Amino acid sequence: MITEDTLLGGRVRLRQPERGLRAGHDAVLLAASIPAKPGQAVLEAGCGTGAVFLCLLARIPGLQVLAIERDPALAALARENAALNGHAHQVTVLEGDVADPALRAALPACAHAFANPPYWPAGTRPPEALRANATHAEATPLAAWTTLLAWRLARLGSLTLILPAARLADGMAALTAARCGSHTLLPLWPRPGQAARRILLAGRRHGRGPARVLPGLALQDGDGMAEAVLREGAGIGI
Repeated sequence: MITEDTLLGGRVRLRQPERGLRAGHDAVLLAASIPAKPGQAVLEAGCGTGAVFLCLLARIPGLQVLAIERDPALAALARENAALNGHAHQVTVLEGDVADPALRAALPACAHAFANPPYWPAGTRPPEALRANATHAEATPLAAWTTLLAWRLARLGSLTLILPAARLADGMAALTAARCGSHTLLPLWPRPGQAARRILLAGRRHGRGPARVLPGLALQDGDGMAEAVLREGAGIGI
């Protein structure tokens, strides 16, 4: 069954499967962190039903989006959602696996790239196939994601990931493998004073600057910034 839900306080309409991994805060936070400008081209790997690129388009007009999704049903929903939100002419969704080197030939140049990759490389898989594919990477290393995303990324263009905090080292290694330096980390705290469960991690293509750790964002009981991001479409400087 397919449900129709909303993000960003109703600014984004999203049709998605009732069961499986459903779009939520991670998609909104990742979209808020992309430093794109109107008219630029961006690339998303593993777009699912399109929640991230739709939130990004709601904040930044005039972008051209190429999104990749290996599940045909989710790819079809991503195209449908692009049209539902008035962005059909700005969005192209390709069906493909990030681990397939042949996919690189279809990639145009882009200014920014991003992904919410599967959380864990191993472990007990959830029973729902869609949720399992979204949370468990199986044999696909994180570096396969960053290598694809960086393939046509402009010099000093950003490559941004949202990850569990426990995968910080994996994320930095994967960015380095894709020749993306100048790493920037933004912790995402459930509440002030609690350890981060998620992180936003970005690198710049051929960047050589020092790594930076930014002030984190508390998702509840903070100073109102999280509400501005999650409900009003504010960006996150990263």
